[in-house]
Amino acid sequence: MSKEMILEKIDQSVKILNEKNIDMWMTFVRETGNMKDPMIDMIVGANATWQSAFIITKNGDTHAIVGSLELENMKMVGTYKNIHGYLKSVKEKLLEVLDMYKPSKIAINYSRNSTLADGMTHGLYLELLDHLKDTKYADALISSEDIVAALRGRKSNAEIEMMKQAVTEALKIFDEVTKYLKPGVTEKQVANFVLDLCAKKGLESSWEREFCPSVFSGPDTAGAHAGPTDRVVEAGHVVNMDFGVKVNGYCSDLQRTWYILKPHEDKAPAEVQRGFDVIVESISRSAKELKPGKKGWEIDEIARNYIQIQGYEEFPHGLGHQVGRLVHDGGAMLGPKWERYGNLPMLDVEEGNVFTIEPRLTIPNHGIATIEEEVIVTKDGCEFISPRQKEIYLVR
Repeated sequence: MSKEMILEKIDQSVKILNEKNIDMWMTFVRETGNMKDPMIDMIVGANATWQSAFIITKNGDTHAIVGSLELENMKMVGTYKNIHGYLKSVKEKLLEVLDMYKPSKIAINYSRNSTLADGMTHGLYLELLDHLKDTKYADALISSEDIVAALRGRKSNAEIEMMKQAVTEALKIFDEVTKYLKPGVTEKQVANFVLDLCAKKGLESSWEREFCPSVFSGPDTAGAHAGPTDRVVEAGHVVNMDFGVKVNGYCSDLQRTWYILKPHEDKAPAEVQRGFDVIVESISRSAKELKPGKKGWEIDEIARNYIQIQGYEEFPHGLGHQVGRLVHDGGAMLGPKWERYGNLPMLDVEEGNVFTIEPRLTIPNHGIATIEEEVIVTKDGCEFISPRQKEIYLVR
């Protein structure tokens, strides 16, 4: 991220600390070249070799406590106002800064629910406790997950503009796939076609190239989180693709669905069209109710119930996740109250969150119908970032 964007997110952090009545947020790290904390690029903009603390206080002060050889680099990075170097141990400087503020709540980078707030290893946590033993600060430690969820979830206007560009670039590639698709090509050939286009355009895929794009043709596919295979696209197949690109470090994540016409067909069979239409309607119904203050599970339930009422099995995943600098970003998700999702479906949707909406269903003997759209939550509802797919794409 640029220095300006990092400073913007630090300012946003200060507002969140005051909103949540937390005195201090400390990201405690070491050897980030080997094991990078998920937040360090967003709120620091530099790596750290030795035990280091990056502190943001609710009155707007920032402190970086780093090994002495990294002191000058932090000054050049310019994202923290107060920079402290140490030679032998971080402990003395750390306690000195804590004593300046005497915080009763110190949010640190661990979490049982959010991977984005869980960057501290258990060993480093024990090291921190050793530094704080015999002080009141050991009892002040809380998880930073609420701060991280809000900070990553509430997109600024600048972030939204970059995400819109990422969506636009991805949709251009989907259009090229529509021209390329035909019976006889394999899932892997489609994926390689997409990756070649990305290379020519200088675009990075939103997640690992082995799985981005994911391409699925026909019945009994490899599954939603599998990479493309040597399966051949055939007439009568429903084909879908999951894909996104990054623009200036911000992701898009979209899915589109095609039907491969048989020689005598000029439209999709009734059962294919019906399945596709149910997906479109389930997205419309859930988006209509998506607004600040709603719980993620409430929105998931709308699409999940509608699809089952129409006679299809429930989809085996959450309805949608947040997108940002990572393809799975933010805190709250649109998902069912399943143990595997922890507390994320129970969190409130907030203004500025960008979610995917991605239900799916199986059309027997043809394949999977799925569409993934992106929406941004507004003051009293949501708006689609991606122009919607409302008609199944037909391929001869």
